[in-house]
This record gives sequence, C-alpha cells and structure tokens, in this order.
Amino acid sequence: MSSQIKFRVLKCLLVFLLFGAVAGTVIWRRVFRAIPPMPIANDGDWFKYGSLGNEAKMGIPYWIWVVMPRIFPDLMPGPGGYSSFGIVWEEGHEMPVGFTKETIGFPRVGNNCALCHVSTYRVSEESKPIVVLGAPAHRFNPQALFRFFAAAANDSRFNAANFLTEIKRETSLDALDRLLYRFAIIPMTRKALIAQGEQLAWMNQPGKPDWGPGRDDAFNLPKFMLAHLPDDGTVGQCDFGSTWNLRVRTSTNHLLMNWSGESPSLQTVLVDSAVGLGPKPGAHFDNDIKRLETFMMALPAPRYPFPIDAGVAATGRPIYASQCSQCHDIGAPRTSRVIPLEEIGTDRERSLAWTQTAAEKSNEAVRKLGFSRPDLVKNSGYLSPPLDGIWMRAPYLHNGSAPTLRDLLEPVEKRPAVFYRGYDVYDPINIGFVTQGSEATRTGWKQDAKERGNSNGGHIYGTNLSQEDKQALLEYLKTL
Repeated sequence: MSSQIKFRVLKCLLVFLLFGAVAGTVIWRRVFRAIPPMPIANDGDWFKYGSLGNEAKMGIPYWIWVVMPRIFPDLMPGPGGYSSFGIVWEEGHEMPVGFTKETIGFPRVGNNCALCHVSTYRVSEESKPIVVLGAPAHRFNPQALFRFFAAAANDSRFNAANFLTEIKRETSLDALDRLLYRFAIIPMTRKALIAQGEQLAWMNQPGKPDWGPGRDDAFNLPKFMLAHLPDDGTVGQCDFGSTWNLRVRTSTNHLLMNWSGESPSLQTVLVDSAVGLGPKPGAHFDNDIKRLETFMMALPAPRYPFPIDAGVAATGRPIYASQCSQCHDIGAPRTSRVIPLEEIGTDRERSLAWTQTAAEKSNEAVRKLGFSRPDLVKNSGYLSPPLDGIWMRAPYLHNGSAPTLRDLLEPVEKRPAVFYRGYDVYDPINIGFVTQGSEATRTGWKQDAKERGNSNGGHIYGTNLSQEDKQALLEYLKTL
C-alpha cells in the first residue's frame, strides 16, 4: 500500500472518528446528560417536589406527560387532567405535589413520597383546599393512574404523529429533538408503559376489588413486582399512612411501620418505597433518605382547625385513658405493637397477603439492587399507632372501612356499609370527611364493606359507651 493511500485511509479514519465523537457528544447531551437541579432549601417544599433520583430509569418524558391527558381524555376518570386522579396541585406550581421534573438529556417526570403522603381538606364546598404535609393522600387514586398509563400505551393513538402535533402546541422542538422523539423517545416510552401495565396485570384479575382513592395494595406490590412471586390471588388494599411526628414512635426504642408492622424502621419504609421508583444506590440516595428521615421525624402533626369545646374535651380525657390509651398513648405498653388478628378482629386480608417467603425474597432483591436497610418481617395482626393528628387520618381502620371516628365508635352493625370516599370537605361533627350526599356521591368513589378486603368489622373498643361519653371522647380526640 502506497503512502498516499495510507494517508487517505488515515484521513478517512480521523474524519470518521471526529464525526463519531461529535455525534456521540450531541446524543449524550440530548439523551443522557444530567443537569443538576436547582436546590430546594425548604424541607417542606423538597418533600413535595424534590427528586429522589428516579427520573432516569422510571421517569416519563415531560412533554409526553404534559400532552397525554389531551390525547386520551376518554381514558381519564373525568375532566381536569391529572387532577382527576385526586392529585394535589398547589397554585403557582408547574408540577403537582409528589411529581418531580429533572433534565437527563431531556426533561423527565418522576415521583416522590409526597404523592401518597400529602393531602387536602376544605372547610366548606366553597372554600379553597388547605394542604397538609404528611397526611394520607385520601383523594389520590394510584390504581386509576396506573390503568390510565397502561390503557394509553396500548391505544393506537399513542404514536409519534399525535404526540408531536400536541407537543407543538406547547413548545418548539428543534429538528434533532423531533427526530429523537419520533424514532426513540415516544416508541420507547410506549414500550416501557406497556411493560409496566403487564407487571401490574395481577391487580386487574377477576375477584380482586379496586383499591379506590387513598389506598393501594402496599405489600402485594413488592411481592409481585420486586420479589417476582407468582400471583397467589391475595388482596391487601389499605389506606396510606400519615408520615408526621414519627419520632414519637421511636421513643421506646421500638419502631414498627406499615399496617402490620412489616417494616422495623423508617429507613426500611423509605428505601423500599424509593426502590420501586428506580433510583440508583449511592451517597446521593443515602443523603436523600437521611433528609426524608429527619423531616418526617420532626414534622409536627396538624392541629385540629375547628373550635374545640374545652370542657367536653376535659370530660373525655379520662374516657380516653380507660378506653384507648393502653394501645395509642405515646410510650404506652401496647402502642406501636402488633395486635393479633384474633383480638383486633378487623379484616384479615391485608395481613394474610404478606408471607414469610415474600419478606425473604424482597429482602434478597433489595440487597441485590445494592441497597441496605433493616429487613422486612412477617407479622399476623395490625399495628396500634399513636393518634396524633387523628382528625386528618380519615377514613379509619387499615382499609378505611370506617368513614369517621364517630362511625368507628358505633357497633359494627351500625357502621355504614357503603359510603363515598375521596371528597375533601371536612365533617367536624363526626370527625372525618363528608362521605354521603350529592357532592360526595358525585365526586367520590363507592366503598362497599361486602367486597373482599373491605370488611368494616372489628376494633369494637368504646362501642359500648353511652352517647354522651362517646361525644366527650370524640371532643378529646380532636386535641391530639
């Protein structure tokens, strides 16, 4: 080979390498480069909007997320876009509470803890919602959101032409971005959402009741999706828990979390919740978990916002001491302990759904992913938590089968068998949210105690009190 030919080959090779380097740099910048987010100094705002690092693996491209409600309005629960799923959306914020927006090549949307643990109430139909951090998100319907994404991804309208047309109404993508969206981002997002729907197919099987707003199937989710155990037909729908003032649950060096005490530490809850969203292990993740722990430990329980009759509450205090304090007073011998199923008598399905095998397999899966936390366990019964902020934790019992505290103090046969949950106007008389009437029926979701996992039986403590004593007890509970 002559030197001239060698020179030409070398020149072509150098041009090819230069072109590859330029193309690789452009692709890296448009698809993979992570732009550090603006720091959020306020812990409350960070709890609501801060990223846990899951956008790269599990995030939905922002512009696809924005226009999906317009392309698939018939697949949504109602008008109002994502708000129709019961998501909290504060005025002046681009993203709903619990949704994050980060740029990894292109803007992506993720989730954090606040999606299930920030809620609202209204003092009347005409008033504005008041946001409460750490409260169970009693209006948010995660199952409906999962089903929406799966149904949309399996719809023929989920194609590049439709999405690019709608995205053009919102922003101007340059030529390269249009190519990336058309041939990569949109098809890959559709594929990922279809796969997610297939992973969640167990929740749609015949005989399994819907979760409804304010609930999920908290331990079948890791059992089937993290531990990859086969669907065993169990159901375990349960209400979201409150996440404030958690330091009081460690005052005796004993901490159990979740409804049956499966998690022996707050760290376990946070790691497992985050793992389901797809972050990477490492110092950044560890720091986020530590910040969440610190915030939740110190977050005060919300004060009851309506007038309290101090005299009646004082009368109710000794009634609380005799009827409730042993299991619910901070530091009491049975507080934050698992009460056996035979004693508590509430619906067994949630507790029975979780198994020792599921705990072992989930612990193993978390370790293989590179995360460290105290191991999940198996218990038979339900936890007896402190009652701080109990007024904002309605509906009651682990499955939300008692709509108000007054209903919970009634004998089982007098408790409402059917009511409508997900309406946020507060009922200060009965202590809970309004669950009956035209507006609650129109905007709420019907919960029926006859459905599997929805029994409203059990927890008969205080049901034999006189009506006068019940009223005094209820007035005292407002002070907690």
